[in-house]
Amino acid sequence: MIQPPPQTRADTIAEAYAHCEALTRAHYENFPVGSVLIPKSVRPHVYSIYAFARTADDFADEPGLNVRERLARLADWEARLDACLSRPDGPIFTALAETIRAHDLPVQWLRDLLAAFRMDVTTHRHQTHEDLLAYCAFSANPIGRLILHLFGYRGEHYARYSDALCSALQLANFWQDIAIDLSRDRIYIPQDDLKRFGIGISDLRDQRVTPQFCNLMDTLINRTHALFQAGYPLLNAVQGRLRYELRLTYLGGMQILKKIRRNECDVFRRRPTITKRDLFALLSKTFFSMTTSEK
Repeated sequence: MIQPPPQTRADTIAEAYAHCEALTRAHYENFPVGSVLIPKSVRPHVYSIYAFARTADDFADEPGLNVRERLARLADWEARLDACLSRPDGPIFTALAETIRAHDLPVQWLRDLLAAFRMDVTTHRHQTHEDLLAYCAFSANPIGRLILHLFGYRGEHYARYSDALCSALQLANFWQDIAIDLSRDRIYIPQDDLKRFGIGISDLRDQRVTPQFCNLMDTLINRTHALFQAGYPLLNAVQGRLRYELRLTYLGGMQILKKIRRNECDVFRRRPTITKRDLFALLSKTFFSMTTSEK
C-alpha cells in the first residue's frame, strides 16, 4: 500500500489559512471580509484575524449556554491565544500564530477583542454615549489597528483616525441591528438617551416608531456621522488597495445611516442592509474621487 507523503509545515499552514478563509466566507457581513480590494498576499492574514474574532464572538452568543459556560469558553480561547506562538492548537491558531510572527502583531489587541466579547456576555446595557465608546475601544478599534499593522501603517495619527472610523462603523452596525440585539436582550442605545427621549424598553420591544424614537435615532445618527468625519482623513493617509478598501467600508457605513433615515427610522421592520445594487454603486464611487457631500 502506497503511503501518502508526510505533511510539511508549509502544507499545514496553507491548510490552516484555507480553513480560516472558509469560515470567513461562510459568515454574512455588510461587505466581504478580505475582499479582492485587499492584496492577495495580505488576505490570508485578514482571514486568520477574522476567524479568531468570529469564533470568539460565537462563543459569546452561543445559545443553550449560561453566562458561566460562555465565559469559560472565552477564557479557554484566550489561553489558546497566549500559547499559540509556541503550541498552536487547531487551524485558527496555527494560522494566527503565523500572522502574528509575520507582521509582529501586538497580541494585546487580540486580547482586547476577547475583553469586548466578555462584556457582551456580562454587560447588556450602556449608561452613556461615553460608556458605549469605551466598549467600542475594545470591540471595534483593535480590528482597525490590526489591519493597519498588516499594511505597515504604525503611526499614532493613523491609529487615531482608524479608531474614529471603526467606532463609527460599530455604532452604525448597532443602529442597523437594534431589533436583532434586542432579541438577545442587548440594548446598545445609551440608557441616558432613552430616558432623555422618553423611550422605555417596552417601546423597543413593541417596535414603536414614534416621533420620539425618530428624534432619538436622528441624534444617534448625527453622532455617528461626526465620528465618520473624524476618521475620514485616514482614507487619504493610506495608499494602494487599502485606500480603496477603506473608501468602500466608509461609504458602506454612511449608506447604512442614510437608509435608516430613508426608512423613516423603522429599523424593526425594515432593517437597513447593503444590497447588491448598493454595492455596485458604492464600488463605482470608491474608484472615483469622493465629493464633499459624501463626507
